[in-house]
Amino acid sequence: MPPQYFYPDQLGLIGSALVEATGDVRWRSLKAELIPGGKSNLTFLLSSPAGEVILRRPPLGELLPKAHDMQREARIQRALASTSVPVPVVLFEDAGELIGAPFYVMEKVPGHLIRSELPPGYAQTESARVAIANALVDTLVTLHDIDPSAVGLDDYGHPVGFLERQIGRWRRQWELSKTHEVPAVDELGAQLAKRVPPTQKHSIVHGDYRLDNCVMDFEDPSRINAVLDWELSTLGDPLSDLGMFIFYWREPGEDDLLLTPTVTTMPGFPGRSYLIQRYADRSGANLDAIYFYEAFAHYKFSVIAQGIAFRVSTGAMAGQDFGNVEGEVVRIAEEGLAKLKGLDGGG
Repeated sequence: MPPQYFYPDQLGLIGSALVEATGDVRWRSLKAELIPGGKSNLTFLLSSPAGEVILRRPPLGELLPKAHDMQREARIQRALASTSVPVPVVLFEDAGELIGAPFYVMEKVPGHLIRSELPPGYAQTESARVAIANALVDTLVTLHDIDPSAVGLDDYGHPVGFLERQIGRWRRQWELSKTHEVPAVDELGAQLAKRVPPTQKHSIVHGDYRLDNCVMDFEDPSRINAVLDWELSTLGDPLSDLGMFIFYWREPGEDDLLLTPTVTTMPGFPGRSYLIQRYADRSGANLDAIYFYEAFAHYKFSVIAQGIAFRVSTGAMAGQDFGNVEGEVVRIAEEGLAKLKGLDGGG
């Protein structure tokens, strides 16, 4: 384990905290292993004679405002534990006193994290791949149907004016993380600010909902065992989640996303139009303005990608290298501008 992340005495402190949280003294002996692929917060597997758990913490270095909020992630997972949205059990959280950075520890949920390849023998039929799509859409609808006040999250965000504030927030994040001018990103942000549609409802939003942020059951492709990575969650317009979800859902013939490769271009996975229709059928939402939400997802991802490029350049990502991320920023922003043509009848 790179010493810049955990010194031996820090692992001892974490182990003692887990002993206190669980009552199992075997947590005193801990080993930590970085789980590669995390592009925002860092994720570690903690192993001991008592079993395995997952620790989440921010990257090193200076952080952007309101980013990498570990206590926020832990809070929403605790709140959703009593609902039909599957989340890991949070075992312990710390504001930064133990290791000099905030973190939390959660249970390790069994199942597949599916990124660029399907596990051998898993979801080999078209019906199984449609079942994955259905499970993802239906879980998203379930999340959006939860009353925030019923789970203690009525103060979790400020839903009125959500889209306008989100565009402003990501424009500020862009200014803080960009290393050079990218006209397509600036133009996309400006166009979105002029085209904000009316919000149909307010709900809990995940903020980064996609296949590889869900733990799929080992045996049953129609079952999600846990939804992960709640860093960007808040209260707001649920269609922003749908836009993000279908942004990540690439179709055959499209370029894959450098930072989030996926399996959905494989034969048998339904296309985005299927996901949109299923969401509309299950939720009753009017999706005439879906082009806006898709374009907003492109804008948001462009800014996120630039932040990743910046953190890689400063050495804050544990030596991980994700390729030509800055080139990806330009491509995704240009795709977002093309999506906006749908609002003008051109898509």
